[in-house]
Amino acid sequence: MKVCNDGFEQKFMDEKRYMYAIAFTQNVLSGRWKYFILWYLKNETRRYSDIKKFLGNLSQGSLTKQLKELENDGVIQREVYPEVPLWVEYSLTDKGEKLLPILEKMEEFGNLYSDKS
Repeated sequence: MKVCNDGFEQKFMDEKRYMYAIAFTQNVLSGRWKYFILWYLKNETRRYSDIKKFLGNLSQGSLTKQLKELENDGVIQREVYPEVPLWVEYSLTDKGEKLLPILEKMEEFGNLYSDKS
């Protein structure tokens, strides 16, 4: 399986469709903070500053990068309100909501098998 800067090789996508589907999903979720961002947005729309506060020591640049990637993948929606100061809100799209069962299964697995349970 080769993943290049532009995505997946067509041969891989054609010959190993089942693996491609898993790799595609993994690619959408790849990023240290994406799981937490999606989980935090699961019940309500949140402001950028709320997400930043929730994630703690994450730099503004890292958060912005993760949010842009999620937005580009169609998983979250960004709404900008032209006020002073600028008001930006994020929410899950329908596509993003379809990822929630994956997060719930991850939480279930962690609760069953982590040392902290």
